[in-house]
Amino acid sequence: MTAAAPTMRYCRSCVLPDTRPNLRLNAEGICNACATHGTRPAIDWAAREQALRRLITGARQKTRRYDCVIPVSGGKDSTWQVVKCLEYGLTPLAVTWKTPARTPIGQRNLDNLVALGVDHIDYQISPKVERRFMLKAFERFGSTAIPMHLAIFNIPLTIAVRFDIPLVIWGENSAFEYGSAADEDMGFRLDANWLRTYGVTHGTSAADWIDSDLTEKALSAYFGPDADDLESHGVRAIFLGYYLPWDPAVTVAVARQHGFSVDDGGVRTGYYDYADIDDDFISIHHWMKWYKFGFSRLFDNLSLEIRNGRISRDEAVAIIRRSGDQTPHADIAKFCAFAGIDTARFYEIAERFRNHDIWKRNDKGVWYMPDFLLHDWSWT
Repeated sequence: MTAAAPTMRYCRSCVLPDTRPNLRLNAEGICNACATHGTRPAIDWAAREQALRRLITGARQKTRRYDCVIPVSGGKDSTWQVVKCLEYGLTPLAVTWKTPARTPIGQRNLDNLVALGVDHIDYQISPKVERRFMLKAFERFGSTAIPMHLAIFNIPLTIAVRFDIPLVIWGENSAFEYGSAADEDMGFRLDANWLRTYGVTHGTSAADWIDSDLTEKALSAYFGPDADDLESHGVRAIFLGYYLPWDPAVTVAVARQHGFSVDDGGVRTGYYDYADIDDDFISIHHWMKWYKFGFSRLFDNLSLEIRNGRISRDEAVAIIRRSGDQTPHADIAKFCAFAGIDTARFYEIAERFRNHDIWKRNDKGVWYMPDFLLHDWSWT
């Protein structure tokens, strides 16, 4: 009898499985994220930096007021964005979607970022609306973060149009860094096509969530300008990571030099003690990847470390084994209190999104992944 073909295959260079959305393995078993990262030494970074300078010059010539919008959370990347934009002589307007679960360290880092010398809008949506929207998104798609992504991508664009600000400057392009985008048009300019494909909204827009409970007016903040509005106002949204080499170790070093601090509690989710520390709910978004795709935030982070040459694949596997289960129990409890459900209901919803193509039950009724990276993993 022939053995069944595996339902999960892992990149031979990093630790990501081919179940990750938009990740593909080539004939040699290397994922598109690793293959694309391998082309970086051939990039003419000097030419890209000059292209950035031309964009900045053009933006400054178009306006007598703010030159750019910088979407910020107060994290290390947004601190780096602000530092870089100020170094280039820009006059930015920093814009934040205020999470309903902002942490004390997140607030301190946001205050520090503003103190670097920027005007700032802290945009808060009604908690009643976000509560209903987040729970509906979790029930429909197993994702609490759809409202967050609609807000963080659309609010800065809306403000840019309203204030006639020609440039919106993002930091990393997650679609490129984590193995989704393959070409420059999709990978380095944030437009409607990018949002639909890589915006982590399950292809939905705010209009798709209108019902008797969430009216169009209630969802106003989640609507962004259309392509015609952006074009007529001359607004362009870019990723700074296209023009300057992006590396989390570099961005956090720059951020720390300018007052950014990490939580003494250690790693919240994944591998980095400086990432995802501003929001108590973001860990739930990352944790649901475990049910849906069989990997976690830790795999994403370690794969970046492998690509940047700081650890080997074997070391990454050892870290995964040592880290064990990373279920964010405390954050789940906080979300349940916010959403008005008990934890039993939360896990009941989560269970509906378990991917039965990769998850199986053993003879004791315990869920496990037959093709998981670690064959000696403790399944409980």
